Amino acid sequence: MTDEYKKKIGLPESHTLNIVSSQWAQRHGQDTDTYECEERNEKGKVIAKYTVEDSTSIYPPFGRSITWNKSGVPNT
Repeated sequence: MTDEYKKKIGLPESHTLNIVSSQWAQRHGQDTDTYECEERNEKGKVIAKYTVEDSTSIYPPFGRSITWNKSGVPNT
């Protein structure tokens, strides 16, 4: 799953995307998983944080959308 999000966001191959928390909600005919993620560079340093929403319709034709917001670069 994180590989799919990594590709969608456009992260470099050498970086990793780690899910640090998640929550689920069902509203307005949508089943939505929300993930808080950290992007780490090749040295393992957190360089950005993202909120990823993966939403699927609970009614046919079961459309799916993945959206994200970059939450910022943590202070280190």
